[in-house]
Amino acid sequence: MSTNPKPQETRQAAAEIPQPAPTLPPETLVDQLRIMRTQIGEVTPLTPEQRKTFHNRSRTNNAIVQASINVIGATEKVSQALGQAADVRQLVDEANRWTAVEDELRGMLSGVAGANLVRRQRIALITTQAFIIGSQLARDPANAALVPHVQELKRLKSFPRRKKPVKAPASPPAAPAAGTAATPTTPGNPKP
Repeated sequence: MSTNPKPQETRQAAAEIPQPAPTLPPETLVDQLRIMRTQIGEVTPLTPEQRKTFHNRSRTNNAIVQASINVIGATEKVSQALGQAADVRQLVDEANRWTAVEDELRGMLSGVAGANLVRRQRIALITTQAFIIGSQLARDPANAALVPHVQELKRLKSFPRRKKPVKAPASPPAAPAAGTAATPTTPGNPKP
């Protein structure tokens, strides 16, 4: 009796192991996102003022929404004015389903922004290390080729450190009117 697995069993076991998805370069991902945007249908960019106005007007709890739909379905006159209750229910359902898309996109954006922040932090660390190591090595005449590069880094680093001139106050504080200033007294000194 053989304990070695058969080749077919090995292939099946390997097929069951989830393989990592290949990562896409940013440009490809941007192209795919743009294609997806055209497939979404309703994409409505809003100004910050419009967003605030719509957000404030759309704050209605679910009980009020359902009771309002019941009002629409209660009489034909309300249905004629506002539309069928089924249409409104479909709109509510669609809005609820799109919140899942919002959440996924928000989470994806947060993840991408976080990863980019980590990249920028790593870049900042590497540039700092390059400056420090380059500065140390440039002291040795054998590494004279580093001197102009280190000097350029020093020059570039000095720009953000320059302090802006302090502005003088617009006007000096107003002096109290003559005759109204009280002379300060101390417990040991009587008034003159």
